[in-house]
Amino acid sequence: MNRLTTVLLTALAPMAWGTTYLVTTELLPAGHPLLAGLLRSLPAGLVAIAIGRSLPRGSWWLKSLALGVLNIGAFFPLLFLAAERLPGGVAAAVAGVQPLIVLALGSLVLHERIRPLTAAAATVGAGGVALVVLGPAAQLDAIGILAALGGVTATAVGMILTKRWGRPEGVGPIAYAGWQLTAGGLLLLPLTFLIEGAPPQIDGGAALGYLWLGTVGGLFAYTLWFRGIQRLPVIAPGLLALLSPVVATLLGATVAGESFTPLQAIGMTLVLGALVSGQLVTRPKPVPAVPGAAESALVRR
Repeated sequence: MNRLTTVLLTALAPMAWGTTYLVTTELLPAGHPLLAGLLRSLPAGLVAIAIGRSLPRGSWWLKSLALGVLNIGAFFPLLFLAAERLPGGVAAAVAGVQPLIVLALGSLVLHERIRPLTAAAATVGAGGVALVVLGPAAQLDAIGILAALGGVTATAVGMILTKRWGRPEGVGPIAYAGWQLTAGGLLLLPLTFLIEGAPPQIDGGAALGYLWLGTVGGLFAYTLWFRGIQRLPVIAPGLLALLSPVVATLLGATVAGESFTPLQAIGMTLVLGALVSGQLVTRPKPVPAVPGAAESALVRR
């Protein structure tokens, strides 16, 4: 599979996640964000394991737990805490700095050289996201900002470790995603009932929303996402993550009737420019599926 196809398939993941805000506000019961995270992860993870017919072995039990906690279990609660204490635009703007975090961690852990054009693309992309989602009445909250930064840092570390450890030989991307979704979902299970209590009554619209989040936003998106992280330079999916707030804003304007300003159009142009330029200046370095081979390649650099 060529580089362009891999990039386009990986981009489908943050685009799917961009639908989360609209689905949550229009279809799901209010006040139960952890339940949404739980139903987005655990059922999808169990289905993925059943499809992939593979369980972790040896050290991969701990590795899967660590990746599941970082990418799913820690990210969702921090995301929801940020959403409760910050306007959506501020939380999304903070998330826009993730490519910069990935760039720094990629240099420290993976020894990937920071190219000036790549750093510029990450910076411009973060600024573009801010223009897209920040309004003039944006309010800041210290705890909310820390929660948002903690969430994007957790997923950034998860991306780096996903790249660093590779994927066990003979394990497909669906099973690999299933391990992480299940681990994250199991962490969310007790938190959901301790914090939110019993689940609310679920009508047809809510059932459809949870189904969408679990299949398209869960199983489908995370399978493509983890696969893309392993096949592309780590900053490439880091930049593609900026598509999520862009899609959320476009859906808000076209479906929910929210206003769309010229400043937001400029921001989207900057984000798209950063995405394209960032993909062009990064050169793919194939990562073997066997972790040992990946580690040997890192030593040789």
